[in-house]
Amino acid sequence: MGTDTGQGFLRFEGVSKAFDGVKAVDGVTLSVRKGEIFSLLGPSGCGKTTLLRICAGLETPDAGRVLLDGRDITELPPHERPVNTVFQNYALFPHLSLWENIAFGLRVKGLPRQRIRDEVDAMLGLIQMTDQAHKKPAQISGGQKQRVAIARALVNRPQVLLLDEPLAALDLKLRQKMLVELDDIHDEVGLTFLYVTHDQGEAMGLSDRIAVMNNGVVEQVGTPGEIYETPGNSFTAAFIGDTNFFEGVVKGAAGDGYSVVGVDGFPCEVVCFNDRPRKAGDQVHLSIRPERFVVSLQPAEAGPLHNQVEGIVEEMIYLGAQTRYRILAGAHRLSVLRQHSRFLLDEKPPSWKDRVWVRWHADDGYMLERFRDSDRGLLPLSEQA
Repeated sequence: MGTDTGQGFLRFEGVSKAFDGVKAVDGVTLSVRKGEIFSLLGPSGCGKTTLLRICAGLETPDAGRVLLDGRDITELPPHERPVNTVFQNYALFPHLSLWENIAFGLRVKGLPRQRIRDEVDAMLGLIQMTDQAHKKPAQISGGQKQRVAIARALVNRPQVLLLDEPLAALDLKLRQKMLVELDDIHDEVGLTFLYVTHDQGEAMGLSDRIAVMNNGVVEQVGTPGEIYETPGNSFTAAFIGDTNFFEGVVKGAAGDGYSVVGVDGFPCEVVCFNDRPRKAGDQVHLSIRPERFVVSLQPAEAGPLHNQVEGIVEEMIYLGAQTRYRILAGAHRLSVLRQHSRFLLDEKPPSWKDRVWVRWHADDGYMLERFRDSDRGLLPLSEQA
């Protein structure tokens, strides 16, 4: 899952970088298509920012190369690369007006005065800040500063815009608003965006495709839907969203999936989807998302593709649009998310200490590679061995 062999507008080929003998990026090959928003997603220290800095020319790789539109830019200094970077801390000049901040790069290039005026005015219109052009950075909000930083990067018309945790300094509501604005700006200018974040919500909501990184390597590349619905391994499943993990042993084939026994104390067999060949006796690692479970006070009629286990509600948290349950079933505590699609006064929802039945379709359980030691910290403490 960690190798991307396709051709791309921006391409990393076998890129590695170490600091003090520790590899921050380890043989990464990755392709970014022209015009897409491509996110590098992963925990702190996974190598995503180092990869972005290598693209920007701020770091030199120990091995490998970077190509942009077929041209090798690995050895080019930063100012000669057709890329611009937007940083988390904005990096605006505090003594210059917003207009002058945006114009700075064009002045350095020595463009004609009227051309600079037209380009800057157009950018201010794009970020909807024309009426604030005379203000200094200290006089505007964090979200507005980030918009100015983006405009300053875009005005130079780079081929790729690099965004390094650009929304990390903003509060939640402002981040959500800026995500929409970033998407609108991208649609307007049509540039290639390489976006670095540790926030899965940002990556899922903004990206055309995502590369999930861990310990300097790419674990999986795909669309947000592919990453979430069909994670390639346990690291990706745990990092993207919430999930339940189970260990079991394959008993045999069951339709398009497999029957699994010995699942964490469950008294029944579990039928699970699988897209890789397995044989009886194989140990397997199962992942089931909390929202895939259906919880009820009465058992449902058994079906060949439906799994059902009995449990006790240990915890429930009402969240308005949904309720999150912690249910002890067998030897496992299930994380279950019940969406409130309708409010029914005559239907008693499961409550604390209730005996309940939790069921799910075979296609909603997914077989993965088992956890490596480096992944264990992503499990809830109650589920770690």
